[in-house]
Amino acid sequence: MLQIRGLSRQFGEVTALDGIDLEVATGETVALIGASGCGKSTLLRSIVGLVVPDAGAITLDGEPLVEVGPTGARSPSDPTWRHRLGYVIQEGGLFPHLDARGNLALQARTVGWSEERIDARIVELFELTRLEAAHLERFPAQLSGGQRQRIGLVRALMLDPAVLLLDEPLGALDPLIRADLQRDLRTIFERLGKTVVLVTHDLAEARFLAHRLVLMDAGRVVQQGRFEDLVKRPADARVQRFVAAQRTLHLENAGEEAAE
Repeated sequence: MLQIRGLSRQFGEVTALDGIDLEVATGETVALIGASGCGKSTLLRSIVGLVVPDAGAITLDGEPLVEVGPTGARSPSDPTWRHRLGYVIQEGGLFPHLDARGNLALQARTVGWSEERIDARIVELFELTRLEAAHLERFPAQLSGGQRQRIGLVRALMLDPAVLLLDEPLGALDPLIRADLQRDLRTIFERLGKTVVLVTHDLAEARFLAHRLVLMDAGRVVQQGRFEDLVKRPADARVQRFVAAQRTLHLENAGEEAAE
């Protein structure tokens, strides 16, 4: 279980996180949603260690990932804790000077994997993500947006992390490729049984991929639950406005089309 307690982060005059409390059960997929600037990406980056919180704690299965005490924030002294987290961003975040295999093998080599073990893992994950061996020799600029995103997902899964974190992974893709990847991601989540936290501004996408939705505003959790809870039992006017805005983008039809 991933647990977040009292997490806060201030950037100058802006409160990005304001005492966030959140639990994600093992094997659960949770979507962080909300308008731009609501704090959802800051929360995800705090989990992965890219943002240092001002207060609070993050634990995974009872072991601390981040703790903030009187002397400041600290992480476990053993750097291998990061291997328990897989991280995916828009466009895959691939190194442009490395081909796909180089990007995939980098972390595995760092932890001492043999080339044979790396190759075997790549074959396994390429089958899962529907990639072809020919993609391994291509550089990021030679791959399509969807291919880069799949390579980024494979890289995040290479070391078999306990938690998968995705920061708007499909935001830069055209609608057809996005719908295709949505279906594949849901299948992968179900097959692997990973604990997943994903950030999206798209309510239909969150509905399709996640067991639970967490709507944020001004660094706080406004409401969490299933899609139906937000639509039929909104906690306040902020939830109503967010759902209404999404409905103008034909939310109901988008959700059904993604499921077909």
